[in-house]
Amino acid sequence: MSESLKMFRFLKPQRSAVSDEVWLPIRRSLPIVATLSESDAEKLRGLTDSFLRTKSLEGAGGFELDEESRVVVAAQACVPILELGMEAYTGWRSVIVYPGGFVSRGTSVDEMGVEHEWEEPRSGESWFQGPVVLSWEDVAASGRLDGYNVVIHEMAHKLDMLNGDANGFPPLHAEMDGARWYRVFSEAFEHLCVRVEAGEETDIDDYATEGPDEFFAVISEYFFELPEVLDECYPKVYAELRAFYRQDPMERIAAAYGR
Repeated sequence: MSESLKMFRFLKPQRSAVSDEVWLPIRRSLPIVATLSESDAEKLRGLTDSFLRTKSLEGAGGFELDEESRVVVAAQACVPILELGMEAYTGWRSVIVYPGGFVSRGTSVDEMGVEHEWEEPRSGESWFQGPVVLSWEDVAASGRLDGYNVVIHEMAHKLDMLNGDANGFPPLHAEMDGARWYRVFSEAFEHLCVRVEAGEETDIDDYATEGPDEFFAVISEYFFELPEVLDECYPKVYAELRAFYRQDPMERIAAAYGR
């Protein structure tokens, strides 16, 4: 027997980063995971395992991540890339989790060249080629199919940043039409902005009007959490996201819950 075959013979399979004891309750009780078919759930579990092996998840502000919280973060982070694969999350490796909302600090320069320091409370943020920062309180409130998901929001920003700064125009698949994407998203963004500025009640969170980047991230939350609402408000946007993410959550949720 060759030396290479001897080495192969004694190699032990690598232990999964996602144990049955943690995965199965999440699979049953977290709605955004519970709606998946068995084959998709297994695919998500494999991606979750890869995410935990390739990304650094760290607690901050006194928060300590245990196995369950790590899997809850990673599983929701991998929902958007279920059909895209881990390569969609290249160029960064760190997730930092605070116990609750945190304060983001930075500087900006106005048109007069004057630099200003600012502070802003956040539930999540993503840095270009840098970490994703999350509030555990908001992570725990995500995945309930109610339209809110801070993890998906920040991961959408990461996908948006694959071709530079977040601007609501992520790199599209070869079969997709960039001009159509731009037109569809611009029209929907402008429509929502007009309604919000007029003081109208909208089914889409008005944070989406902060800019095209936030529109893409918020709309991605609705795509996975409340797809029927997004499809009713902006069916062309839903169709573009269905092509981009290569998933159809509306069909999936209808099959699981009959809604």
